[in-house]
Amino acid sequence: MTTLTDRPGSALLVIDVQRGVMAASVEADRVVTTVAGLVERARAAGVPVVWVQHSSEELPRGSDAWRYVPELVAAEGEPVVHKTYGDSFEDTDLEDVLAARGVGRLVVAGAQTDACIRSTLHGGFTRGYDVTLVTDAHTTEDLSAWGAPPPEQVVAHTNLCWSFQRAPGRVAEAVTSDEVDLAGTPG
Repeated sequence: MTTLTDRPGSALLVIDVQRGVMAASVEADRVVTTVAGLVERARAAGVPVVWVQHSSEELPRGSDAWRYVPELVAAEGEPVVHKTYGDSFEDTDLEDVLAARGVGRLVVAGAQTDACIRSTLHGGFTRGYDVTLVTDAHTTEDLSAWGAPPPEQVVAHTNLCWSFQRAPGRVAEAVTSDEVDLAGTPG
């Protein structure tokens, strides 16, 4: 039901599952395994997989920390979108990548829940995309020393909030990896 009426397709967005990010994230092994399963299912269903890779002072481009975890490798022809902001759309070619593939629905997985995942969810939704958050396929690091809730609560709260997002002509949902219909429509 996306407002991008000429884009009936879905894409799996794999956001920042990079070595340096995942090294500090809770339940990283489980999340990586879940994301790998989603990637495999998307490829089998002919759903585009779009890789998003962050660079920053902590993740210098080309460094070991910047690289994706070894369990997740982009296949030939799968686009990699490089970003420097939380929202994967900001100052990147993500919109062009999605438009070229007829994508109006995003299925989102990766890291960090309280930064790039939330920013991209909202960025996509406000740009007219239907957006599905895969509830067991995202994670974050423990920032409770700086006043944030424990990471498990950050993930749970994001899942809860995203399941109640609404806007005219768009659908938002939060579903498990077992429930997500990668090629279908949300809701």
